[in-house]
This record gives sequence, C-alpha cells and structure tokens, in this order.
Amino acid sequence: MLDNSVGTISQCRVGFITHEALWDLCIRYPRITAAFWRETLIDASIFREWVMNVGHREGVSRMAHVLGELMVRLRAVDLVEDHACDLPITQREFADALGFTTVHVNRVLQQMRAEGLIELSGERLNIPDWEKLKEVGEFDPTYLHLESDRAAA
Repeated sequence: MLDNSVGTISQCRVGFITHEALWDLCIRYPRITAAFWRETLIDASIFREWVMNVGHREGVSRMAHVLGELMVRLRAVDLVEDHACDLPITQREFADALGFTTVHVNRVLQQMRAEGLIELSGERLNIPDWEKLKEVGEFDPTYLHLESDRAAA
C-alpha cells in the first residue's frame, strides 16, 4: 500500500512493477539498488525542503520557492528558454500544493507581478530577475541534486 499519490498535469503513461520483480532486480543488480537508494535520499531532501516551505515561508516567498523549483526542474529537461516556460498549472493546483486558498494564490501572484518577480501571459511564465526570485523564495536548488549545472542557472 502506498502512503502517497501521484498526479499529472498532462497526459502520461504509467507502468507498475510488482514488489517481487523489484526485489529480484535489486538482488541481481546491486548498482540498481544503489541508484534507488540515492533516489530515496534525494526524495528525503526534497521532502525536507517542502516541509520548510509550507511550514515556514509566507505567501510570496513560498510561491517564489515553488516557481524556482519548477523552473529548475523544467530547465533540466530542456523545457525552459532563458527564464521562461509553459506553466499549465491552475491556481487551484497551486493552492493545493502550497496550503493556500485559490483567492490567496491569486493575491500572491498579483503581488509578485506588481513587484516584477514574475510575468504571466496565459500559461506562459517568465521570470525577469532570476536572482531576485531565488532571494525572495530563499531558493537554493542544490537540494534537488540535479547533475547539470545549466539546470540551476
């Protein structure tokens, strides 16, 4: 039984592997076991950062941190041009992720626009001053453990 869930914001294909097959794979291939262990440690690092974000940071800082993380993750898979990307996430989805109401998400996004932290046009996000957004969001991408230097740029 899982103690979490997985959701997508776009169409995807999901595969399931039985515990028995996964256990057999780990026994036969210790390097795969090591990779899974590393991924578990990275997940724990990300979890700690999200607990800090939701439990400690105020509205604009919390949203800036999440937008910073999204930008870095999307850059790692070549979905960012400069500091702009498609962002097909609704205010309701942000509210659920951040522990806000949709009204509060709207207010925070408006404040961020007014402060020049973000530019939103439809589903397109642009971050005009990446360093300022990182500072406001107390965002240091090292907790994501991405290998590519360009991902964190």
